[in-house]
Formats: sequence, structure tokens, C-alpha cells
Amino acid sequence: MLCIRLKNNDPYFCLAAEEYLLKNLTDDIFMLWQSTDTIVVGKHQNAMAEINYPFVHRNKITVARRISGGGTVFHDEGNVNFCFIKNVAGPSEISFRRFVQPVIEALGVLDVHAVTSGRNDILVEGKKISGNAEHIFKNRVLHHGTLLFNSNLETLGQSIKVVQGKYHGKAVQSNRSIVTNILPFLKKEMSKDNFILFLMEYYLQKQGSRLYEISEDDTISIQKLADDKFCTWDWNFGYSPRYVFQNEIILKEKQLKVELNVERGRIGEAVISGDYYSIPEIDTLQGLLKGEAHFYPDVRQKLEELRQVVRDEVVFAFF
Repeated sequence: MLCIRLKNNDPYFCLAAEEYLLKNLTDDIFMLWQSTDTIVVGKHQNAMAEINYPFVHRNKITVARRISGGGTVFHDEGNVNFCFIKNVAGPSEISFRRFVQPVIEALGVLDVHAVTSGRNDILVEGKKISGNAEHIFKNRVLHHGTLLFNSNLETLGQSIKVVQGKYHGKAVQSNRSIVTNILPFLKKEMSKDNFILFLMEYYLQKQGSRLYEISEDDTISIQKLADDKFCTWDWNFGYSPRYVFQNEIILKEKQLKVELNVERGRIGEAVISGDYYSIPEIDTLQGLLKGEAHFYPDVRQKLEELRQVVRDEVVFAFF
């Protein structure tokens, strides 16, 4: 088994590395990586419906999509991401327990009593410390998960705090859980870096394991995959299943109602009502929004074409 510690903290690069190693190497792999503040949605989710968009936008939190299914997770520098890539002989060898159990055993060495949940999470005292997902490619399976070591739980909570009822569609929805960090459950004080070192050494002790450095050629290929796919708006937002967005707010004692029919991330039809805009403005705005990306800069630009001065609270009425 190859043991890899990615040094790059760009979430797009790291997610691309997982796909590249899955599809281009033949060895079994264990990998650890971290990223800056990022929300990572599952492959079949509506990214907009999973995030607190105003908070995410104002705090410059990255939104990324992975190739596996499942629900939304949050990464920051206090979180450690683990990844197993293994060759399998058949479906009987593909199970969450097969990959989660070694992580639980490693935590047990640190006297942290962790268990699995019915939703493929890892829990400590009933609270979630790890979300997991899988993706199968030919005879290889990618299993990856988070380990909340010392994450900013306030930022995590605010990032994925969504208002129910705004988004309607067939996208996979996340099951929200109470989360906690691993650090408070450690019997002995340990830094995040030492925790990473412990995990890496734990798996290096497994029979046949060896430390592996990604080559320069591999790095170039991974970066190209990140640039062509994982960094793009088309993948992160445009890949979302078709949905309808509905919202109603009061601005300066005037009502603004918004309904957007969105497909592949673009507004197919906009229905604006209420008395915030005049009837001529509504007609113009509905035309301006058609075909535009359901994305802050695009929507804001169209609102500014209608009126020069536009406040954020007006823009966020469309999200």
C-alpha cells in the first residue's frame, strides 16, 4: 500500500488527486490531505441548496464538488481528510465498514472510543466526527472521509445552515448531524500535525506499506484535471440537478417574490412579482435573468443593469 501525504492545500487539486490516483495507478493507496475553508458537496447534490450562500460568499469559503455521492461536508485547517483507494475482486469487498473500521481502530490507539452510525458516519459519544463517501471505478474503489480534529465548528455550522423550502428538486439532500472535534476526547495533548503524523505512521506499519511521493509528471496531470474540471463553475454549480428556487422577502416595506427555474446552473425562466420593482422593471429583469448563471456575480450584474445602486440584501433575495 502506498502512503501519501499531500502537501498542497488547494481543495480542487486534492480532489483531483483522488480521481487521478484512482484511475491511473494500480496500487492500493492511503492518503491524507487538508485544505483551506471549503464546503464539499456530493456528486449528485444541488450545491446552492446545501450551503448558506450569503455567509459562504461574504467569508470567501470555497465550494467544491467531489466524484462520490453522499452528503455535504466542511473542510478547514483543523480537519484532516483521509482517502483509501483499493483494488477489489467484486461487490462483496465494497463496504463502508471495511474502510471505516481501520480508522476507528487507529482512534482507539489514542483511547478515543469511536463507532459507526447507520449513515456511514463515525461518531464519538453520539456526535459526528467523520463523514464518508465512496466512488467505484472499474475494479477500484475510492473511499474518503473527514476527521474533525480541531475544526472551527461555528464556521462549519454557519456555512451549511440553510433555510428550508427555498430549493425544490430531486437532488440528494444531506442529513444534518450534531458534530464535534476529536481533540477534546484525547487523553493526552496532541497537535494537529502530530495527529497527522500518528495516522501516517500507523498505516506505514501495515504489511507492505511504504511512503510514496507524487511525481512531477503526476502533479502536472493532477493540476490539469483540477483546472479542467474541479475548479470550474460548470462542475461545482452547473452539474447540480434541475431545481426551482422560490423566495419572498420584505425590503423597505415592499415585497419581492422570486421564482427561478434552473437547469445546469442556468436560469431558464425567472418569475418576479411583488411591489419592490415596477411592472416595466419586472418585465425587463425577467428577460435579463433568462439564460444567466444562478451565481452571485451574474445575478448582481443583471440587477445593476436595471438599477445602478443594488444592495447585497437585494442580490441575496435570489439565493
